[in-house]
Amino acid sequence: MKYPSLFLALGLTLSSACTTGSKSENNAAEANAPAALERPGLPTLDTATAGLSPDGIPRRYMGRQIAHIVGYQSVAWLDRAERARQERPDLLLKELNLKPTDVVADIGAGTGYLTFRLAPMVPQGQVMAVDIQSQLQTMLVRETMDRKLTNVKVIRGTNQNPNLPEAAVDVMLLVDTYHEFAFPKEMMMALRTALKPGGRVVLVEYRAEDIALTQIKPLHKMSAEQIKHEMASVGLRFKEEREGLPQQHMLVFVK
Repeated sequence: MKYPSLFLALGLTLSSACTTGSKSENNAAEANAPAALERPGLPTLDTATAGLSPDGIPRRYMGRQIAHIVGYQSVAWLDRAERARQERPDLLLKELNLKPTDVVADIGAGTGYLTFRLAPMVPQGQVMAVDIQSQLQTMLVRETMDRKLTNVKVIRGTNQNPNLPEAAVDVMLLVDTYHEFAFPKEMMMALRTALKPGGRVVLVEYRAEDIALTQIKPLHKMSAEQIKHEMASVGLRFKEEREGLPQQHMLVFVK
């Protein structure tokens, strides 16, 4: 690795349980499934394969099939020039109403498309960039160093735990990420634990209700009702929907 000491300097948490791509993520998810099912309070994941799409892993959660993750091989899609026009991330960031001292966790940070736009918005705070793919983590660390950012911390999560400190985060931001969680309930319970009192979970997903949104595969879209249903199951209360994004729901939840 070109930057062997940077991970420690930036607080990057390394874990052998973490995965490195769509295929390995799904294999790890299947390997960990029996342990997850034994834990009290977790839902039974439906492993019936009838009618499943190849765009997802072979399990359903609360009535929907879990999508494959967008792997590090798709960085061109994450950073495409058209994204600014198609998704209006400028509006998304404005709707967050961040304070300069806020601690924001960018869950599924990917290439840092939003991480590096969030950093100047919280100059006295911090952005925790969480991802489970080592290739993307390396990119995040390198870009953080190149930009000389002192308020970005790269964290290596797993498919069951983001490895965030307890009661440390003001805003959890999940953009087009939640529908890919192999263990949705475990992840959301861990994120809930990492929220400060009064903290918010902001969940952004492509709208399943939008029949014109044909360029996004069905498993990578969610309805507002499905999102609310799943968040309620982990003790997150729906607060509001911020309207105005051209393609995505932007739903806000609190403990």
